[in-house]
Amino acid sequence: MKQIEDNKNTVILKEYGKNIQRLAIHIAGIEDRERRTQSAYTLVEIVKQLNPSLKQESDQKIWDDLYIMSDFTLDVDGPYPMPEKELLGKKPNRIGYPVGEVKFKHYGRNIEKLIEKAVEIEDDEEQEAAIIYIGQLMRSFHSTWNRDNFDDQIILDDIKTLSKGKLHIDFEKVKEMGLFETNTRRDFKIPVEAESSGNNRRNFSSNRRRTNNGGFSKKRR
Repeated sequence: MKQIEDNKNTVILKEYGKNIQRLAIHIAGIEDRERRTQSAYTLVEIVKQLNPSLKQESDQKIWDDLYIMSDFTLDVDGPYPMPEKELLGKKPNRIGYPVGEVKFKHYGRNIEKLIEKAVEIEDDEEQEAAIIYIGQLMRSFHSTWNRDNFDDQIILDDIKTLSKGKLHIDFEKVKEMGLFETNTRRDFKIPVEAESSGNNRRNFSSNRRRTNNGGFSKKRR
């Protein structure tokens, strides 16, 4: 009881204010359970009317906050169970980070993921299109990181290293046709998610072209 009296003088959740908190504590002290429950529902609606921004919040959050403001003494037949007091203020679990070191940090982990997906492609033409797309990305990253002493052979060597020797493309062909130039137009589809499931293998080739409005249309034959 002393804790409840202390709460009357200390605003627990400032976004609601002292009056809403006092109402929550008052309702928690109503002896008749049915009347106490009805009053709690009414208070939730009052909170929504007084705080338009809370209309975007879920009702469960408002109910949880009423339980908190009453120091978890609000015993009603509400639509949601009372949250555990022990969880209040508990630090969330740390978010895990991808394990494993990135071999070439100037390319980043996504390039490694793209190469892993390209290795899975069985069609030779699609795989070559994937290599070209990856090479263009790697060239742009590499040129930003180091503008001096640059050669496409470096990109090919890095692709070979990252793919463990499973991806190949002729160096003379790359050099003569400028395949790794970012302004070179190629007829293949840019993969949207490098980290997609292996069962949904990305198709790097495409028979569609971009339109001026950013969408795709069928390529004219």
